[in-house]
Amino acid sequence: MKPLHKYILLLLFLNILLLGTGYLLVSVANLNLFFSDIAILSSVFSIIALITLVIFLRGQTKEPDSQTLHSLVSVSLKFLLEMVLALVWFIVAKKTSLPSVLIFFVLYLTLTLFSIWVILKTLKNKSL
Repeated sequence: MKPLHKYILLLLFLNILLLGTGYLLVSVANLNLFFSDIAILSSVFSIIALITLVIFLRGQTKEPDSQTLHSLVSVSLKFLLEMVLALVWFIVAKKTSLPSVLIFFVLYLTLTLFSIWVILKTLKNKSL
């Protein structure tokens, strides 16, 4: 199985796990939180992580000079897209309650750590 397909399946599994945990959190805990917020955020963060992984793994198949550029572009694009998402989420949608902010950062950290894990695992086997 190609590495991209393997990591897409892992990302899908992680997203399902996050959605299941979010559903349990909303149904059990008495927080001012909606499952739709969790679903939207986890989906958008997963799409950003997928874009990052596609660019990074595509760069790993190129010549060595291009690998560094692809790695830099993937991480920079991830950062910019997440900053835009944060601006939209907190300023435009006005989701500034404590549970909403906590869910945002938990999902951000979870999917960022997943992306970093994939990048480091790939670079461990094949350096720039």
